[in-house]
Amino acid sequence: MNILITVQNKIPSLLYGGTERVVWYLGQELNKLGHKITFLAPLGSNCDFADIITYNPNLPINSQIPPYIDLVHFFDDNLTEEIEKPHIVTIEGNPFLIDILNINSVFVSKNHASRYNSSSFVYNGLNWDAYEKPDFNSKRSYFHFLGKAAWNVKNVKGAINVILATDNEKLRILGGHRFHPNTFTLSARIKFEGMVNDFEKSKLMNKSKGLLFPVLWDEPFGLAITESMFFGCPVFGTTYGSLKELINEEVGYTSNSLYELKDAILNSESYNKKRCNEYVVEFFNSKKMTLEYLKLYEKVLKGETLNKDKPHSIDKNKTFEWRE
Repeated sequence: MNILITVQNKIPSLLYGGTERVVWYLGQELNKLGHKITFLAPLGSNCDFADIITYNPNLPINSQIPPYIDLVHFFDDNLTEEIEKPHIVTIEGNPFLIDILNINSVFVSKNHASRYNSSSFVYNGLNWDAYEKPDFNSKRSYFHFLGKAAWNVKNVKGAINVILATDNEKLRILGGHRFHPNTFTLSARIKFEGMVNDFEKSKLMNKSKGLLFPVLWDEPFGLAITESMFFGCPVFGTTYGSLKELINEEVGYTSNSLYELKDAILNSESYNKKRCNEYVVEFFNSKKMTLEYLKLYEKVLKGETLNKDKPHSIDKNKTFEWRE
């Protein structure tokens, strides 16, 4: 099969690049299975296992799809153009620019899909063989946050306050800087690492007691969750979006209370690091993700749609409680 995969940002991603990482591993797995992969990607992208077509934002997407392509897989939360070729559209975020989504939209968790009146979803998967190896015997001396810390909905201040509610626990923030209104603190127990590459991220998580992730929005999936678990880190977060779906009692704890999360992190040693790793390697790997997508490709190529009706948000006015 000739498959065109679209990507919004340059590949490969040199720093975090969550969606780009998923897209890269999907293409890699499809290539291993014998499919011909082409990326429609921004200028400067390169790939050793697929062709690259440079995306031109000034032209209609249909005009940039080669005639030999059998199916297009979009990673675009705000696609509005009517696509002529068979296609699916993975929605990675919570779209806010458009109200009605493509009939062949696919979401990244069951909760994510349900919030758009859909049951079509595929969990994000990563190629764990490409990661540094976890060290379950390393000394762990702090907790970490991983993500775009400047986003208010990520509630980094909540994570900081959970740490400061303890007597001496520490926090490393991967993906942010101290001098921002949503992250600012004077505490020496909080250290900011800025944007980190794969090696730095792996090194830091191998010494972490767990991920603090008290988000105040409906997280669609949360690669920070699965990446942290891979390194043996249990996850302590709120109950919103995918979190209760991904975090079971063996691998973490969820609550919307600062003090309940504080008590939970003080018991972080009760979680089995190897079990956290085994859980994500089994359920959230790129091969499993790719096989699920292939089932959807086959459905679309038969002329079927992935949703009965066009997905749309059914919970726009939700509020997110955070008890301090």
